[in-house]
Amino acid sequence: MKNWFILALLFIYPLIGFSQSKIKVACVGNSITAGAGVEAGKNYPDQLQVLLGDTYDVENYGISGRTLLKKGDFPYWKEAKYQEVLQWQPDIVVIKLGTNDSKPQNWQHKAEFKKDYIAFVKSFKKLPSHPKVYICKPMPAYYENFKINPGVIKNEILPLIETIAKKTKVKVIDLYTPMLGKDALAPDGIHPNAEGDAVLANEVYKEIK
Repeated sequence: MKNWFILALLFIYPLIGFSQSKIKVACVGNSITAGAGVEAGKNYPDQLQVLLGDTYDVENYGISGRTLLKKGDFPYWKEAKYQEVLQWQPDIVVIKLGTNDSKPQNWQHKAEFKKDYIAFVKSFKKLPSHPKVYICKPMPAYYENFKINPGVIKNEILPLIETIAKKTKVKVIDLYTPMLGKDALAPDGIHPNAEGDAVLANEVYKEIK
């Protein structure tokens, strides 16, 4: 009888551990992801966590001012958080980069944007966890601020995102179109407030679910 009890426990414990494991979602990005200017708990990854619920673990890997371009002024590639997110072995990766790449000092290297982005996506896809990767179209820049160029985002970066998604076979989350005309949700023209972050979180949520 005692042996049967031990065998039952050996069978049940792995199932308990499996049922309690959460789906790991890594939000990779710049200051918009990090939540610049937004009160605690209201950035888009935090709001995404609420929408997805307790079966998901959403982690914010946003860093202000970072670029996708390796030759940008502050490349995400060189950050410790980049190594941290790779080591975390996420199940889902949401990449929202490109806004800071539109700055003149960065966009002078635009010929390398596609190549660098493809390499960035591949660095996640080859992880042992084989995450599902999404790349986001940046939200609009409503006017030029912090040297961020609205025209470059709209006319050059958005089409490149589509091309990169096809090349890497990943899905695009459009955060540009849902934010058109919502200037009031980004007081400085670039960074969304809590209500704007709710729009971003909802768009990401819809794609993940």
